[in-house]
Amino acid sequence: MAVGTTRDSTAPRQRGRPPGSGGAELLAIAREQFLSHGFRGTTMDAIAARARISKQTLYAAYPSKDTLYAAVVRDWVNQGHDALAPHTQALLDGRSVEDGLRRLAGVLQAAILSEPVLQMRALVAAEAETFPEIAADYLTRSWDRHLRRLAHTLSTLTEQGRLAIEDPEIAAEQFVWLIIGAPLNRLELTGTTNGYSRRRLDHIAEQGVETFLSRYRRTAPVYPPPPVTSRASPLNH
Repeated sequence: MAVGTTRDSTAPRQRGRPPGSGGAELLAIAREQFLSHGFRGTTMDAIAARARISKQTLYAAYPSKDTLYAAVVRDWVNQGHDALAPHTQALLDGRSVEDGLRRLAGVLQAAILSEPVLQMRALVAAEAETFPEIAADYLTRSWDRHLRRLAHTLSTLTEQGRLAIEDPEIAAEQFVWLIIGAPLNRLELTGTTNGYSRRRLDHIAEQGVETFLSRYRRTAPVYPPPPVTSRASPLNH
């Protein structure tokens, strides 16, 4: 407790309705509303009611539904800003690149194919024409940022002589799409979030890693055999 303040622990608590939500909790409530009802189906009245705050309080923090939507997407991106960092570092620290890629493949599937991420991608895509700058920021600070981090990791592995990659950025994109491309396409186009079993996803990851390494695995150089020198036969003497 700060010096110069006192608090009577015996004083009765004030009764009334519980305090309203603000900050990160308010953004989470707004995100749930946008995901459930879409941008057009969501109202500031409904968000204020769910957050147990007045409309005046909500508008003081976010003057319009547009600014609230932008804040929701920005907060979502911020939450996953460095989510891939410990997993790419583990790939560098591990003894086996193949095992590390398998683990990373599982992480990518669990993250990108999760219901919350699929729902947010669908929301941002649906509103991209109306809010192109929000969609561009989502792409740059989420998808592109993680791809750059993976490309840097692949470049480092190449420098260490553990992979043989000429263009790490293209290789990073190839790896990600080998792992999540087909499931992501099907889940987004069908609007489902649980169309793949864990066994099926593991098989896709396994085949993706094998395909990736068949292209980029560092192999020992093959040297031509030494030339055969002719030896004179003793019968010629």
